[in-house]
Amino acid sequence: MKKTLFWLLVLVLSPIAVLVVITPMDSQKQYIFGLLSIGILFVMGFSKNRSVSVIMVVTSLLMSTRYMYFRLTQTLHFNSTIEAILGMGLFLAEVYIWVMLLLNYLQTVWPLKREIVPLPDDMSKWPTVDIYIPSYNEPLEVVRDTVLAAQCIDYPKDKLKIYLLDDGKRNEFAVFAADVGVGYITRNDNKHAKAGNLNHAMTLTHGELICVFDCDHVATRVFLQATVGGFLNDPMLALVQTPHYFYSPDPFERNLSVGRNIPNEGMLFYGPIQQGTTTGTRPFSAAPAPSFAAPRWNRSAALR
Repeated sequence: MKKTLFWLLVLVLSPIAVLVVITPMDSQKQYIFGLLSIGILFVMGFSKNRSVSVIMVVTSLLMSTRYMYFRLTQTLHFNSTIEAILGMGLFLAEVYIWVMLLLNYLQTVWPLKREIVPLPDDMSKWPTVDIYIPSYNEPLEVVRDTVLAAQCIDYPKDKLKIYLLDDGKRNEFAVFAADVGVGYITRNDNKHAKAGNLNHAMTLTHGELICVFDCDHVATRVFLQATVGGFLNDPMLALVQTPHYFYSPDPFERNLSVGRNIPNEGMLFYGPIQQGTTTGTRPFSAAPAPSFAAPRWNRSAALR
């Protein structure tokens, strides 16, 4: 029923939208139209309602499309070759910007915000988890924080095992793993790089779920409690990926005087862009992955 009403509304409003785009106006009327549209967008910008956001997107697209129609029908008249080259170059650049605007709106207009699925109160139902921390040539100073943070994760100790996967075959890593009480896994070759490292470890461990942290990822205490519940709730779920939350400043935060007062660059990608991409059936894997969790039955295919 909702879909029928939606398409009926689109059918009714489409001719109006076309009229808004193609109706000629003199300079004064166009000036008033532009100010009115900007004012409407400004007022609607205070609303957090998702439907209002869609209206804002449509209004913005109508204004942009009206401008492109004006450029196409009224301004592409040239008196010389150099005018044509420069004029068409500018117009094509504007077409590119308009197309990118349209695609970005389509991607972010209806973001999917997934809620955390809580684990059951009965801890006996919680699955066992193997945490993998792969490394190749990173210094121990970097990897140490990741391993120690993984040990601080709030999860039943009898259901959690941590493994340091050392493709660098370094003795200091083996000693460190023994000192802190985590598993140490290495192999004879480095075939298939990190994927080979992970697949090799999968043949040696037996947890119901696996979780992978890059060697410079520092997990929060609640990480597993925030990600594991989905596997118990949906038997078809094969993988969970979480966003990056950087504890070191990005280039903008490091070099601009405003520093941490501006949003981290990753907040845009892992916020509106990723949430929009994930809507429907368009998941996106960002590498290096901050974390993955996959059920045991799907382990052999998880990284191939």
